[in-house]
Amino acid sequence: MILQSFMDRLPLVAILRGITPEEALPIGHALVAAGFAIIEVPLNSPRPFESIRALSAEFGRDVLVGAGTVTDPAQVAELASAGGRIVVMPHGDPEVIRAAKAAGLLCVPGVSTPTEGFAALRSGADALKLFPAELLTPRVLKAMLSVFPRGTRFLPVGGIAPDNMGEFVSAGAAGFGLGSALYKPGATAAQVADRAQAFAAAWRALRPAG
Repeated sequence: MILQSFMDRLPLVAILRGITPEEALPIGHALVAAGFAIIEVPLNSPRPFESIRALSAEFGRDVLVGAGTVTDPAQVAELASAGGRIVVMPHGDPEVIRAAKAAGLLCVPGVSTPTEGFAALRSGADALKLFPAELLTPRVLKAMLSVFPRGTRFLPVGGIAPDNMGEFVSAGAAGFGLGSALYKPGATAAQVADRAQAFAAAWRALRPAG
């Protein structure tokens, strides 16, 4: 399983923090219709594994569904049993990263320093979540990329909106994680569809195909 194959379609991770299993499929269909290929259900959402199971069953291999806010290696096994295929973390705990890789899952840990980033890569991270992006500016990202191995993928997360993606892309961002500007509890599928289309359009304007 190759993360880049999903990122090539649209490297925007939909973070559905607070979603319920009852909402998961309508919201999921709105995202997929807008071109999203990666969906994350944070584990501090209501009954998150039910949502992950429903999304995984609905979209199969076409959409990369997984969990965010994974903080314990034991959660990795539960995610795998629910059909999830990617682990997203707020931190860079090597035990969680190694558990994800041992289970055959993709893993994107959260980092905010070069020390954390290099340690995460050594543990097997597939990409790095630059978090929180409100603090880690495009200038910080550019500086970090200058010392990381060529091809290291950084995805800023935190406060990302369609109108502030450009500076991060210019600094070398490979994609983004999108939180409350895309989905927050109570949002309808129609509202999420509009926001998803705006994000997808903003990305494609910054990084045209080819």
